[in-house]
Amino acid sequence: MDFPLQSKTTNCKNCYKCIRSCPVKAISFFENKATIIPDECILCGHCYLVCPQKTKVIRDDLVRVNSFLFKKEKVVISLAPSFLNNYVGVSINSFRKSAKEAGFLDVEETAVGATIVKNKYDEMLNDENDVIISSCCHSINLLIAKYYPEALKYLAPVYSPMVAHGKDIKERFGKDTKVVFVGPCVAKKDESDLHNEYVDAALSFLEFDILLESKNITLEADNNVLIEKSKARLFPTCGGILKTMKKENPHYQYIAIDGVNNARRAIEDILAGKIHHCFVEMSTCPGSCVNGPLVREDRRAVLDGTLAVNLSSGNKDFDIANNQNIEHVYESYNTVASIPSEEEIDSMLKKMGKEKIENRLNCGSCGYPSCREKAIAIIQGKAVIEMCLPYLMDKANSLSDKLVNSSIEGFMVVDEELNIKLINSALCHMVRVNKPEDVLNKKVYLLFEADDFVNCLENKKSIQSKVSFLAEYNKYLEMSILYDEEFHLLITTIRDITEQVTAKAEKEERINKTVALTEEILMQNLSAVQEIASLLGETAATTKVALNSIKETIKDDK
Repeated sequence: MDFPLQSKTTNCKNCYKCIRSCPVKAISFFENKATIIPDECILCGHCYLVCPQKTKVIRDDLVRVNSFLFKKEKVVISLAPSFLNNYVGVSINSFRKSAKEAGFLDVEETAVGATIVKNKYDEMLNDENDVIISSCCHSINLLIAKYYPEALKYLAPVYSPMVAHGKDIKERFGKDTKVVFVGPCVAKKDESDLHNEYVDAALSFLEFDILLESKNITLEADNNVLIEKSKARLFPTCGGILKTMKKENPHYQYIAIDGVNNARRAIEDILAGKIHHCFVEMSTCPGSCVNGPLVREDRRAVLDGTLAVNLSSGNKDFDIANNQNIEHVYESYNTVASIPSEEEIDSMLKKMGKEKIENRLNCGSCGYPSCREKAIAIIQGKAVIEMCLPYLMDKANSLSDKLVNSSIEGFMVVDEELNIKLINSALCHMVRVNKPEDVLNKKVYLLFEADDFVNCLENKKSIQSKVSFLAEYNKYLEMSILYDEEFHLLITTIRDITEQVTAKAEKEERINKTVALTEEILMQNLSAVQEIASLLGETAATTKVALNSIKETIKDDK
């Protein structure tokens, strides 16, 4: 089977939001695409919920379930008690009615399995067991098996309610019965794969809605949620498992932990020997399963979900057979990437420009909580240096600074209040300013007449290649001003064209002197030229025309 949670990388926009939200950083970033690492993922569904591009997709198991129905097989639904939050006003009877219309044999609440599991928990609360962690949340089980294998000895060695219920259904309805779990959890798809002898498929509430819609069946609210009330319905709420247990052993403390980060800290405290004689209920979802990642979006509210479940719960247990065997030993996955050596980490921090402690901002923009953890991820092949926003900004600023300051042309940026926000060294040299810092955030009219800047702002039109003589600098400057409407800035480029103007003026002066001298010579020697011309048979007029032509040619060279 494919992994239940996958990345559709074609729409990835490199925002790193999935990495920031992933509590175990089970996402790699390569070739500008974020991809889930199945061996490290605990299927909490956080990345699925936060991805703005919807690139995280849940495996669709409808084809498999529809094939069961098409073959007319016996298919029984194990319905997660959080359905009371997802389907407002819909009772188990209403759900059963629609499911049978769709071809299912029957619907039972997974709370039946929860009752079986909580009975085993009660039996385990003896003085032989120090700390017990509930095994109902498959995501927690994966967290421990993959990241804290030394804590597996504290994980209750019993199946989750889903698997326990699937086993119970097959024992009562026959081994050929297909069991389909319907609930709010991504991780249950993986758990059903692992225990497919008891659970044949796991659908989300959304998938079940699609199935009914394809058969033109409406799931009707009947507001009769009070029927078949049971304590085990409390399982999908934070502390709900504890509320169903007898808790008869006075030597035990009973604690509920929700949220992955809280669970991790609790596990670490247990491993450090800080916790004793304690039963710890754990779930990865804040608020537990009523706030699962596959609950309908408009119903993902802890308070509403808890209230909906509380109102439908009761004081009795489901009638179940005693002494059911649901023992299960959880094993380590040993698939998480190894931690590199300190020398490797220090070397990578140096490559990242984070050799000095003060450069390690730990800003989290890359998705990792610290520069050190980012360095480890790079070494493990899960990340790249360019994911660091400060690094990219420093690189971009360095490049832009080099481009601006290496230019022989003046460059200046002015805001709408006519404050100088950027000025390069070339322009400072032109206007006799020692260094850019001397004029930054000061008014532009300290250096130039403000009229052109004001006109550009008011008219929102650029000024191109305007030449002015600035007497205070004794320079001719060619100025262009561009107004940037997006950032509300005036971008100014200035060329010192004093040499060109001076050279042109000197050339014009030389040509004018040559023309004047030619005219003077022409007048002084006109009589002689006329005499020579008469001897040559030409008229004086023709000769004068020729000489004037020479003079005009000289003028044209100006």
